[in-house]
Amino acid sequence: MRSLRSGFSLTSLVTGLATAGALLLAAPASHAADAPLRDLAAAQGKAIGTAVTGSKLNGTYAEVAAREFNWLTPGNAMKWESVEPSRSSFNWAEADQIVDFAEAHGQRVRGHTLVWHSQNPSWLTDGGFTPAQLRTLLMDHIDTEVTRYRGRVAAWDVVNEPFNEDGTYRQTLWSDALGQDYIAEALTRARAADPDARLYINDYNVEGVNAKSTALYDLVRSLKERGVPIDGVGLQAHLILGQVPGTLQQNIQRFADLGVDVAITELDIRMQLPATEAKLAQQAADYRAVMDACVAVDRCTGATVWGFTDSDSWIPDFFEGYGAATPYDEAYAPKPAYDAIAASLGGTTEPPGEGCTATYGVVNQWDTGFTGEVRVDCADTALSAWRVTWTYGAGQRVTQSWNATCTQSGAAVTCTNASYNGTVPRGGSVTFGFNGTWSGGNPVPVVTLG
Repeated sequence: MRSLRSGFSLTSLVTGLATAGALLLAAPASHAADAPLRDLAAAQGKAIGTAVTGSKLNGTYAEVAAREFNWLTPGNAMKWESVEPSRSSFNWAEADQIVDFAEAHGQRVRGHTLVWHSQNPSWLTDGGFTPAQLRTLLMDHIDTEVTRYRGRVAAWDVVNEPFNEDGTYRQTLWSDALGQDYIAEALTRARAADPDARLYINDYNVEGVNAKSTALYDLVRSLKERGVPIDGVGLQAHLILGQVPGTLQQNIQRFADLGVDVAITELDIRMQLPATEAKLAQQAADYRAVMDACVAVDRCTGATVWGFTDSDSWIPDFFEGYGAATPYDEAYAPKPAYDAIAASLGGTTEPPGEGCTATYGVVNQWDTGFTGEVRVDCADTALSAWRVTWTYGAGQRVTQSWNATCTQSGAAVTCTNASYNGTVPRGGSVTFGFNGTWSGGNPVPVVTLG
């Protein structure tokens, strides 16, 4: 997407995830995950990456980038205006630095991006070139850059953002001059330059099933039918708080069913400022939903966050009044979103201690049935999701529930939040109820939150 902002610092890691990753907690959070994100991702066979700025790859910023991520994406360093600001005059310094850093720390590199309508040098956009000249310039650019990093860049966003929101092709320098088949030409040229690199088409607002993602789906299907090299699609996932598409996993799966990989390439989740505990809890739930959708599909290779700290996020510069979009705050403390990613990848954290409780009660009872109620209260922490369990001791059965999804296996009952009430702010509470049957006795069970 667009450029990352400047400015980095780092404080100690903090987290707030309840036992076994079931509860995602907002501040205060005082325990770190049991392993770096990259180790958790590797155990799942997934990538967890971040976009980085080469000039900041030192000190504590570099330590976090190396420790937590197994893929790196140059935020700007491989874009055309960066590598060839003047015609035939190249500047590879920052791109080389990032690739060198990744290799030194056992990380892989995602190249970003070869063909785009934005962040091109003025000599190219204002040059008045003929279509034939533009084709030669584009093919030479792909040859030069991909060949330079042959064997060192594992995947390329070859074509970036080719579609409008309604699924029509975006009018760009390339499509206007070369027609829609510039995409196939670029992919074919990139394959010739590095046969081993994975080749992607990358776009935004294609996370759920919609007109734009369907246009991308149809393009990928057509390319494969024609034998054009295409290995994957990138879903950028620049999302808004509380608006993770409900069809995300379905969309990932339909691309996978075409025989291509899917990567979440530029993940951030913005909120209207100021950030609050409730918003951070919702953000954690949203990050968890995105990661869970990827983990659930074998051909989803993983996720890259578009910068890992709010102090380097592009969001405030492009969306007035919005920010706090990344897993780390501006002081470089991990937010609940960090814990959500860790939990989705199978990580656990140390128990956060007391702060939220669940209380079971019988509010009405008759000859063969009863109405029960459970109240979840949070005093010192907040939740972005909850689960309450108990075991009946007298044969009771839950027959109906509301404000929660309740299942029963034998005597064991598990109730999880509904889609609308998983967030419990500090000092807040939620209540859910159920009907049940009993015979001979209806003792109150011991309930567990977690």
